[in-house]
Amino acid sequence: MLRDDEIVEILKLVDFRISKAEIGAFCRREGHPKYQPCGDQVLRNFLNGLVIHLRGTRENPKNPKTFLKQKQQFMKMGQSPGNKKPKQGPGSEKADKQDKKS
Repeated sequence: MLRDDEIVEILKLVDFRISKAEIGAFCRREGHPKYQPCGDQVLRNFLNGLVIHLRGTRENPKNPKTFLKQKQQFMKMGQSPGNKKPKQGPGSEKADKQDKKS
């Protein structure tokens, strides 16, 4: 799952500037006063940026499987690549036990 700051960074890869508030407006319910529909231009640029984020550029290609494995390892540890602190709170031990059973 991507956080809003990660989405902003992905869009920067294709020189498309957007704020976290605008991303939040796209994620609201349709009836909310601050709801804003996500236009084709935003979606198109996000998808192009996501391709670069996962695959790299033609000049500097990446292996997407390597990136996804790293992301999964961080998620199992309760971290995201940009967040060094493990998640704490009720139910975190329960989730860890369920992950080990899988």
